[in-house]
Amino acid sequence: MLRLRGIILLLLATLFTFPSARAENWPQWRGPDANGYSREQGVPLFFKDGTAMAWKTELPGAGTSTPCIWGDAVFVTAQQEGRLLVLRLSKKDGQIVWQREVGQAEVPRKVDGPAKSPRGAQKFHDLHNAASPSPVTDGEVVVVHFGDGTLAAFDYDGQQLWRRNLQEEQGKYTIWWGHANNPVLVGDLVISVCMQDSLSDLQDAPVQSYLVAHHRISGKQKWLTPRMTKADAEECDSYTTPVLSRHSGKAELIVMGGNQLDAYDAATGKQTWFLPGVRGGRTVTGPAISGDFVYATQGMRGPTFGVKLDPNLSGELNPRNIAWKHSDGTPDSSCPVVWDRWLYFVSDNGVARCLDAETGHQKWSMRLQGDYKASPIAAEGRIYFLNKSGLCTVISATSRYQKLAENEIDDTTIASPAISDGKLFIRGAKYLWAFAQ
Repeated sequence: MLRLRGIILLLLATLFTFPSARAENWPQWRGPDANGYSREQGVPLFFKDGTAMAWKTELPGAGTSTPCIWGDAVFVTAQQEGRLLVLRLSKKDGQIVWQREVGQAEVPRKVDGPAKSPRGAQKFHDLHNAASPSPVTDGEVVVVHFGDGTLAAFDYDGQQLWRRNLQEEQGKYTIWWGHANNPVLVGDLVISVCMQDSLSDLQDAPVQSYLVAHHRISGKQKWLTPRMTKADAEECDSYTTPVLSRHSGKAELIVMGGNQLDAYDAATGKQTWFLPGVRGGRTVTGPAISGDFVYATQGMRGPTFGVKLDPNLSGELNPRNIAWKHSDGTPDSSCPVVWDRWLYFVSDNGVARCLDAETGHQKWSMRLQGDYKASPIAAEGRIYFLNKSGLCTVISATSRYQKLAENEIDDTTIASPAISDGKLFIRGAKYLWAFAQ
């Protein structure tokens, strides 16, 4: 009995001595590895307003950016009328620690009829505003980007380190539905992408799409790489975020858009390989990496496909590099997520699917309630699908469909969820919600 009691005390001591072994930061859109996958334990399965709710905080403005989280700091952006805001909240209780105005911007909307909006002038879709790009942090600085081109960095005390505007430096955005690409941090570099209408059929000098890197502390530009593909007009537009692949001591950025999947050396901006001809149209669904595969979806609900990553990939690839394609019911907005050997995604009209991540073979499909824009996340052997009206369906991450829970909150939910320290964070149109088991 004494021996058993000693074992129990040892287990309890281990549990309470090493809480950080379970706690995980969510430093960017789609989490630690930008693939929607969480290693956390204790993530709530059942939650709603009043049940398992740790807190909810009313936000001062609208936006569809996902919060980034490091330690007790939760960062989120918002637009209050014309004011562009960045906020730090406490993960413990949701209190706003500080709020800063980064700038001011107009959000032009599409005009129909005889005076319809001309090409070459950015306008925003009704579902979002300038606070769509999600912030990114490394525990020392937080970098924010807004749809008007504002790019800025702050320390954790709320002091602005630097501020630039990419439209002022690189030219006016010509993207059709409002710039929404998220910045990424790689070492000391913050890297931004802009993929937009080249207007090549309207003018002699095409508008440039590009990747650009700035130093995270000084804001100094470190490199700029044009990204011109064979796409035309709206097919040039991409609202995706690069994902990071590491091999042989190097970091590669993998980018999807403009009917092309390609990779760039993160340190220099040099293109290392490209796969042209994956034509679909303007691209909202971003790529995801799991293991030695990258998964992407051709624009406008084109096929989802898998490409096996290889350190020897270089130059122009061809269709033989595509391991598989799946064409039925692919998403137009949300990204796929992988758990174990299974790949999951949901179409905008709510049909969820599970594929074998190595072969693309479909295991099941099931219609969920509502319409979807947020990307699903995976945690504890579950997949969380969040629709636009605040309903989150949780399923078992297996090759057979099993619904575990349905949870609903009173908010409009376009942003993708986040997980940190066992808490589930959902950014709505009105509130930032935190749920804990």
